[in-house]
Amino acid sequence: MTVETSLPTLQNEPPKNAKPLGTRLGLSNYLGLLGALLGMIVLFSLLSSHFLTYDTFSTIANQIPDLVVMSIGMTFVLIIAGIDLSVGSVLALGAALTSVAALQWHWPALPAALLGMAGATLTGCVTGAITVAWRIPSFIVSLGVLEAARGLAYQLTNSRTAYIGDAFDFLSNPVAFGISPAFIIAIVVMVAAQFVLTRTVFGRYLVGIGTNEEAVRLAGVNPRPYKIAVFAMMGLLAGLASLFQISRLEAADPNAGQGIELQVIAAVVIGGTSLMGGRGSVTSTFFGVLIISVLAAGLAQIGATEPTKRIITGAVIVVAVVLDTYRSRRRAG
Repeated sequence: MTVETSLPTLQNEPPKNAKPLGTRLGLSNYLGLLGALLGMIVLFSLLSSHFLTYDTFSTIANQIPDLVVMSIGMTFVLIIAGIDLSVGSVLALGAALTSVAALQWHWPALPAALLGMAGATLTGCVTGAITVAWRIPSFIVSLGVLEAARGLAYQLTNSRTAYIGDAFDFLSNPVAFGISPAFIIAIVVMVAAQFVLTRTVFGRYLVGIGTNEEAVRLAGVNPRPYKIAVFAMMGLLAGLASLFQISRLEAADPNAGQGIELQVIAAVVIGGTSLMGGRGSVTSTFFGVLIISVLAAGLAQIGATEPTKRIITGAVIVVAVVLDTYRSRRRAG
């Protein structure tokens, strides 16, 4: 649900009769997202006789875990009024590190996976630390990290796809009702992240930082470690997404994740998270991912050309940004 809070409550417990964080203004946002999703399903079902099938939806579910977990991380980044453009390159770097450990060093699957995730997390820490230490906009820092991480991925793999084999197949192989463990893990991450955002002091501080960082500082809370932690979390989730991609491709591709940062940001904004910071919801982001994914699957099934797909997807993103700006101005007014 949409998270909003006021700065005076950062250090105080809410009244007993107050609604928990995330219950205000959330219903209309959910109804709008659900209506848009159902409307697209109905439209594509009318346009294609093969769309409204269990196979279609199970395929979508098994293809989106990497996008889901990365969008969750980006939700936290946008809530603190930041942005991370490097997530696609960090995904590729995590996959490259995993491939080096598995193929060159002959590590078992689990240690290799942990190395890849650790490397991605460290990269997120670097982005956050530079942003905080020198007060440089995260847009600029992450743009530099995007290039550096991609270059490292190319170096580690010699600019070639590294075929790992079936060591990580268990993540993408369906276990029940055609659903893969990767999707189940993504749902668990979503639930945990929504709990952290709406029911913990950590989540409350993040919303406060995105709303008015100076006021949070004056309230006695140092926002710097919280901001670094958020970028580290983004890196960790990009590393997890790299494992999901490896499990599907049975390989680490140094070109993986190119352009995925745009899909991630689009899903988060469509879900209602503000680009200005201070407002967002993990669960709504999940709806945003579903809208993006159903739109892509529906357009593919009706035979839309690639330029048409890009035009329609771009229009949806622009509309979402305009609505976000309209909501922000109404709230400010």
